[in-house]
Amino acid sequence: MNIILAASEIFPFAKTGGLADAAGAMAQVFSRMKGNKVAVFLPKYRNIGGGSFSLKAVPGVFRVMVNDHVETVGLYSFQWGKATVYLVDCPKYFDRAELYRTRSGDYQDNDERFILFSKAVLEGAKFVGFKPDIIHCHDWQTGLIPAYLKTLYSIDAFFARTGSTFTIHNIAYQGCFPKATVFKAGFGWTEYTPDRLEYYGGINFLKAGIQYADAVNTVSPGYVHEILSEPGGRGLSGVLRARGADFIGILNGIDTEVWDPEYDSSLPRGYDDGSFTKGKPLAKTALQEMAGLTLDPNIPLVGVVSRFDPQKGTDLLPPVIAKMAGKAQFALLGLGDHATQEQLTVLAQGNPKKVFYSERYDEGMAHRIYAASDMFLMPSRFEPCGLSQMIAMRYGTLPVACKTGGLADTIAGYPEAEKPTGFFIKKPDAASVQEALSVALGAYSNRKVWTEMVRTAMRTDFSWDRSAEVYSECFRKILRKLA
Repeated sequence: MNIILAASEIFPFAKTGGLADAAGAMAQVFSRMKGNKVAVFLPKYRNIGGGSFSLKAVPGVFRVMVNDHVETVGLYSFQWGKATVYLVDCPKYFDRAELYRTRSGDYQDNDERFILFSKAVLEGAKFVGFKPDIIHCHDWQTGLIPAYLKTLYSIDAFFARTGSTFTIHNIAYQGCFPKATVFKAGFGWTEYTPDRLEYYGGINFLKAGIQYADAVNTVSPGYVHEILSEPGGRGLSGVLRARGADFIGILNGIDTEVWDPEYDSSLPRGYDDGSFTKGKPLAKTALQEMAGLTLDPNIPLVGVVSRFDPQKGTDLLPPVIAKMAGKAQFALLGLGDHATQEQLTVLAQGNPKKVFYSERYDEGMAHRIYAASDMFLMPSRFEPCGLSQMIAMRYGTLPVACKTGGLADTIAGYPEAEKPTGFFIKKPDAASVQEALSVALGAYSNRKVWTEMVRTAMRTDFSWDRSAEVYSECFRKILRKLA
């Protein structure tokens, strides 16, 4: 089938979080499945291009109406494995330092930016002659695409048999704008009702995707249960419940070629589930040396690779590390909340042999922390799926995480589980995080127990194969309805 995957960020082209990793992995796995052709659409941000991305301008331009003005749009293409990537080029909206916001807040014209992107996906498909069977949309930035297919483009023969599916990666981000945005987007009054676009006197792009897509999913079964009721649903639980069987949870996977400790060039020596007792200590020593930590293979090392945000519970890290730095080393990588960054910087400066913190995100450093650490800390208040715990386990690093969303779906908790692969934090507060870390440190001291847990974690299958087949069946079900 012909599949368009539309997202506002896709790794390795543009990334602020897990959406990019998941969308990028989906694009690759879908394109490798027999009978599929995949076209990927995302905005051409300022920093995309150059290096290993040899972009080619697609000859010609097309036009898109936003509000009462017409914008000229071009496309750049890039062959990415078996998938073709199309970058939507409109410098007025996308030639900016950041993807969505600056330190002072969201871009004021984010509504117009993603109105243009949504229309450009549809007009761009026509422009290059890629007639989709399915358009797979991701998060609020693409929520208008299913709405356009059912309204403005419903009489367009090019999309006569095109279905859409809408994936919610994080319901906390919804794209809420005032009523005027409805008309900027080109919708009429008939669509502005509570069961369609209207949302508390304005418009909610995420709600639009939920209402109009042929099928809706989120990224773990556990997260489905959390957001079907309030407060987890963030005001949209009723809308989701109304979708009934058309709303399901499909667990994300990880790209096992990108995240493979056996062939990871960032590490001093590759390892697998049979050789980690030799490979992980080398990775640990290398990180300790680079980070200026005490060189000791026996001291437990706790890793964190995260966006610093209240959702992630990262505000709990400074007080926990201040109390636990005498019992373990900490290696942290992340950006976000400035108060948390400042507190971690102070902690690292005051405890240089025990705490390492880098606020400059570096993909290679992330790989090194995943491999070198013994434990991986994720005190998330909520987590739709989470990829970090899967990556950590693949690298033989045991997660210490709150039992929420996809974390509950993917971690077998010690000591309750028959074959544990990690540790659960009872509540997202500093005392509970400290307690869970203490339990993990106790298990670490029993080398036989710890080695078996690491081996079990590394053997857990987090590849995309199973999830990709669930998505494919979802797509086929939509196409059967449209036939």
